[in-house]
Amino acid sequence: MWQRVPGVEYDRVAENITGLYLSPLELLVLLGAVALVVARWLAPAARPGVTMAAAAVFVPSAIVLSVTGFRWQMLPVVAGASVASPFALSPLLRRRTGRPTRRARWWLALPGSVACTGLIAIGPVAAWAFPVPVFPEPSGRFAVGTRVVQWTDPLRPESFTADPHDRRTVVLQLWYPARKGPAGGQRAQYLGRTEQEARTVSGALAREAGLPGFLVDGVPRARTHAVFGAPVAGGGERFPVVLFSPGSGGVRTQNTAWAEELASHGYAVAALDHPYDSAAVVLADGRTIHAKIASTGDRDEDGRLAVGWTAVRAADLRFALTQLEHLDRGENTDPLTGRLDTGRVAVTGHSMGGAAALQAARQDRRFDAVIDLDGYPHGPALPALQQPALALTQAITPATDPRYLPRLTEALRAGTATSYRLTVPGAAHLTFMDSPLYLPPVPSTVGSLGRHESPHVVAATTLAFLDATLRHTPGDLAGVLSDYGDLSVYPSAKSR
Repeated sequence: MWQRVPGVEYDRVAENITGLYLSPLELLVLLGAVALVVARWLAPAARPGVTMAAAAVFVPSAIVLSVTGFRWQMLPVVAGASVASPFALSPLLRRRTGRPTRRARWWLALPGSVACTGLIAIGPVAAWAFPVPVFPEPSGRFAVGTRVVQWTDPLRPESFTADPHDRRTVVLQLWYPARKGPAGGQRAQYLGRTEQEARTVSGALAREAGLPGFLVDGVPRARTHAVFGAPVAGGGERFPVVLFSPGSGGVRTQNTAWAEELASHGYAVAALDHPYDSAAVVLADGRTIHAKIASTGDRDEDGRLAVGWTAVRAADLRFALTQLEHLDRGENTDPLTGRLDTGRVAVTGHSMGGAAALQAARQDRRFDAVIDLDGYPHGPALPALQQPALALTQAITPATDPRYLPRLTEALRAGTATSYRLTVPGAAHLTFMDSPLYLPPVPSTVGSLGRHESPHVVAATTLAFLDATLRHTPGDLAGVLSDYGDLSVYPSAKSR
């Protein structure tokens, strides 16, 4: 089992080099392996020095890497170097023992060198395809803090279990504006409060996606820009609240890049885990609840089931808002008491979470705005939305459910406030979460916007909408949104 060396020093050593998707240690292992292969083809005078230098770089780096965290992407690099080593080192050993040095004929050595080079090349290609995600630096004026809370609703039975005494519990993670701390401070783990939680969640997400867990073993190693328990930003400013529900099987951290960007601009983002729906939910007592819901493969049956699942999520969102109101009004010493502006609240979600956001807004006027990130509107279409809404959708293709756009358009058009539907060219369903940061850049899966542009588009469009609807910032919202794709605006009933 890999053991992490604690402390900031580890974070710096394990950090990917921008553009290479390799840590400094991994890069040294790669360069040492390449040098061992190349040494065979150098002139006899240069060969001993290069071989010894390559071994001096490769061996210590590989040993240290095995202690600090060895990714599977480095296995073919080590294999290639291991095969090449005897051929690179044997002339040196022969020279030390006085035995005559023989050099294999080039046409005999070439296939072995090509094979070793091929093995070594697999490493950086695999690291590029399945990297440790590097989160974009938040662009706002605030640093970002984060914390996790767990709440149980005493009035709502747990519908996913047979225990009549079981009550619905949700786990919520907050990202909030924080004071800027000293440079090099310990950043929060991605996917969990601890490394073990992160690995549990990562493995569950991989199973949900039908992937071997080792392919994404870099994901739980990632560090975000938020700091757990960081002091709340000074000044007494109250922060508008943005609630978030993930997609089916998704987890509260799946949109961390987006949450950190919003928090850096003065919003408090509260994202939920939905037990028995989210891939894995680790409770405060250490228990892990795995997903029970699953697609049947029948579109009509899945749609019927999704109505019930969406209703549970919408209730979770309403309950979470109530708890945040209690937290803000509380007379205890919670740092966020008096700092959450629960009079300015947006409800958001991705995929099924977007459907839940629409439902929660229909049912609860405490929500002032809605954002649906590529979510099919499950459930009843009435009552009509009375809040402004923004729906971001992936590029529409022949494979898109033909009922999606008509159903979404119907929901937005029926609303009594101005709503926007923005179709983003080059976007796929997973573009609207953190997936482009750590999955292979396959357009059909994560879109074609790229690892840097994908989080930027989602953050820029939603931030513009939130500023306009919650902060009433003047400006041409439609003009800003239309810069990012094909925009449709559904005016309020008063302006028709």
